[in-house]
Amino acid sequence: MSSPFPGMDPYLEGSEWTSLHFGLCFEIARMLAPKVRPKYIVRPIRRFVSDVPDDAAASTMYPDIGVLEAGRVNLIRETMVAVAPQPIRLATVVPERVPQISIEVRDVAERELVTVIEVLSPANKRGQGYRDYLKKRQRLLLSTIHLLEIDFLRQGSRVPMLDPLPDAPYFVFLSRARRRPVTDVWAIQLSMRLPVVPVPLLAGDADVEIDLQAAFDAVYDDLGYDLSVDYAQAPEVQLSPGAAAWTEAWLLGS
Repeated sequence: MSSPFPGMDPYLEGSEWTSLHFGLCFEIARMLAPKVRPKYIVRPIRRFVSDVPDDAAASTMYPDIGVLEAGRVNLIRETMVAVAPQPIRLATVVPERVPQISIEVRDVAERELVTVIEVLSPANKRGQGYRDYLKKRQRLLLSTIHLLEIDFLRQGSRVPMLDPLPDAPYFVFLSRARRRPVTDVWAIQLSMRLPVVPVPLLAGDADVEIDLQAAFDAVYDDLGYDLSVDYAQAPEVQLSPGAAAWTEAWLLGS
């Protein structure tokens, strides 16, 4: 059974995201590989990134100045001297190592890296993981490698752009090596089908295309998300009031 939404399904941005991310990366690689052979190979590459949400390090605040009644000072002083502090056990913030999949297109002859496809995850869009991703992204943008970024998450920081982005929940960014800093941007609304996007290759070779909606539909159907998602409830990642109203109307009509 297919997703009830015409494009990206906002109900998959929560606890189901990791499996969707893995499935989508491998499906894109599977669809892309026969289109670029025999000159190119396509490989999903797994690496680990550190993920600490920005609000994970929030701590209890204590006042800098306390005012006490004069008659209680001696009692408190005696108590403080007489009773040694006992340790308490609290959890500290430890970065979590989160697996992340990228898709690399390399030429067969030289194994030269030609194009990188990134399907962004929450770890790429917050805290230290976001800062680490921007460093990797900067290295790619300063190289001759094409970069295709797929952002199907409403929460977190977007990739930095000189021009303001349109108001949309989902984006695809294509930075061609020979056109930088100009970037092709697909702004995708909840009501839209996911786009067919070009994947650039070496100079002289034509782009190949990937149908992101077909990739998403295949993963949704194959992994059976209709069995695990309760569309009668609100999605885990909260929608804006306007998007929530549209979603409710769409689900009632589907």
